[in-house]
Amino acid sequence: MGRSKVVHMNAGNGECSYASSSTLQRKVIEVAKPVLEDAIKKMFSIIGEFPKSCLNMADLGCSSGPNTLFTLSNIINIVQVLCGEKSCKMPEFQAYLNDLPDNDFNTIFKSIPSFYQNHTNCFVSVVPGTFYERLFPSKSLHLVHSSYSLHWLSQAPEKIENNNNIYITRTSPPQVFEAYMKQFDNDFSRFLQVRSEEIVTGGYMVLTFIGRGIPDPYGNHSVHLDLLSKSFVDLIHEGLIEQAKLDSFNYPFYTPYKDEVEKIVQMEGSFDVDTIKFFKVNWDERDNDDDDAYSSGKHIARTTRAVSEQMLVSHFQFGDHIVDYLFERYAYHLACHLLVQKGKFSNIVISLRKK
Repeated sequence: MGRSKVVHMNAGNGECSYASSSTLQRKVIEVAKPVLEDAIKKMFSIIGEFPKSCLNMADLGCSSGPNTLFTLSNIINIVQVLCGEKSCKMPEFQAYLNDLPDNDFNTIFKSIPSFYQNHTNCFVSVVPGTFYERLFPSKSLHLVHSSYSLHWLSQAPEKIENNNNIYITRTSPPQVFEAYMKQFDNDFSRFLQVRSEEIVTGGYMVLTFIGRGIPDPYGNHSVHLDLLSKSFVDLIHEGLIEQAKLDSFNYPFYTPYKDEVEKIVQMEGSFDVDTIKFFKVNWDERDNDDDDAYSSGKHIARTTRAVSEQMLVSHFQFGDHIVDYLFERYAYHLACHLLVQKGKFSNIVISLRKK
């Protein structure tokens, strides 16, 4: 399953679109913001001052909706404060928004005019393509940001048997975990290699993705995918999808342990780890104790649908009514789990300095 063909978010502004169902991702950006701010301050001190003409930055895996330009606004506002403290002139900004070619760039285009009203010194371009390949000229970028994208693999491991599961579970054979870990190692190493050619010496990357707080790959960090697997099994029992379709599907996603990430950075050799932090957010990021388990289950299922529907439809080839029913089952299983305990996503945010 090629990532460039299927892992893109739901377009538009409907109820199940990514634009309408990405408040979890917004929460993660807000929690990780201090690391971004610290990286920009350090870049300022290393380079001496921001480029007098233009600061080139890229947001990789930008998707669409309000979060895309929210990240750019954060960066510009951080630089503005620093320039005020240093009594230096604000640079202009060249911002590159990257995602896969099927991303809903049209929605982004429509929101750029209002963005320009508040940020007249920023010029936005889009760069379609996978970030596991070269995207920019050599030594052209000062800052790279990516949030909630790098846990998506370039492709899922192939030819592994996983017993009615779409991801790693305690019932998975050892080779399933090994295949996923190897795929992430290859992908992240490639990501670092190509970015090292594009970023200037002293430039920074700030990357946030779902990860693990413990070495054990079979912990609670992937329960949400166990519950999605259970929802698929429900559909098989009701004759709505074929067993062979589930057996041939592996979710192109991996949650690395923090030490794995640091080891890959060290082995690739182009970047120094400046900061690495670990934090959790609830599956239902609204943190509202008044929400019952069923309400939270529906909210989490809708968020997951916005992210994964296109990929699932591409593989399973089912119609809208079956998609609706799948996520109804998923909301039910989520609610049952939440009656017992809250679910949390474990996240890693890392800032890297180009050597």
